[in-house]
Amino acid sequence: MLNTLVYIHFMAWQDFADQFIEAPIVSSFTSIGYAARKRIDEWTDLDQYDLHGKVIVITGGTSGLGKSAAKTFHRLGATVVIWGRNPEKTERVARELGPNVDHVVGDMGELDDIEAAAQILLDRYEHIDVLIHNAGALLVDRRENSAGVEVTFASQVLGPFHLTNLLVDRLKSSAPSRIITMSSGGMYTENLKVKSLEMLPKKYKGSVAYARSKRAQVTLNEMWGERLEGTGVVSLAMHPGWADTPGVEESLPVFRKIVGPLLRTPEQGADTLVWLAADDEPLDHNGSFWLDRRQRSIHKKATTRSSDTADERALLWARCEEQTARP
Repeated sequence: MLNTLVYIHFMAWQDFADQFIEAPIVSSFTSIGYAARKRIDEWTDLDQYDLHGKVIVITGGTSGLGKSAAKTFHRLGATVVIWGRNPEKTERVARELGPNVDHVVGDMGELDDIEAAAQILLDRYEHIDVLIHNAGALLVDRRENSAGVEVTFASQVLGPFHLTNLLVDRLKSSAPSRIITMSSGGMYTENLKVKSLEMLPKKYKGSVAYARSKRAQVTLNEMWGERLEGTGVVSLAMHPGWADTPGVEESLPVFRKIVGPLLRTPEQGADTLVWLAADDEPLDHNGSFWLDRRQRSIHKKATTRSSDTADERALLWARCEEQTARP
């Protein structure tokens, strides 16, 4: 009885400490939050996991968080497939990471590329245990893909949706398996407004387009979780906090200069991604959203919660289906 009470009080203290860290964004999203939560929750070291025999596909695996995660997956024994857009860079990074690191090439904003690379994966691998949607960039200037669709929306919403559909049967036959989406804390700032996801040229702001797509990602993660319940495939999403990556250096130089030494390292930013792929706990939480190995709400403001209606969700799913449908 005494041991039970001690355990309950300890768990309550952990929850209180985590909520105290979570309230201010600076303490939560920076390396401060990472270090504090790692100590408070007594995290299992990633090197304790054994991923031999697992096939893990990670888009955007050539730099930043994706490359860091791929390196760790390889160290833990997994067969890693990095998906990149640039053929030369993708091949070079795969060689750098070592044996059992494969690669495929395709632009996540182009449906033809996605289909070609997905077919290569299906031909090469009888099972796929983890599919990670990590590719994406914050673009300062508005761009369009070959179909005339704004690139941020195309690559971070339509692309992952299409790739999941192409590989979902293989994931089901490989169950228990996982789909993990790397989102961003920026999504907390934007409502779910499907008609505004593809920003028009006159109103385009890269940071807003990025945040809106990330909002759509976490909503789709919950919807995939509902649809995949009972199949053995678990859909998960997370955000890495504020990490010092080449993407941040290129797209947000002022932010990077201000936050400076408080930014997380790529390894710290990728920690929860690796943990979600390796640990058993996430398997019981289909459709969940995570930061620093704890489940989080996808809302911090009443306005984002009120915008997240059943009708808007249905519209989002229908739009993704419509814009990824093939003749």
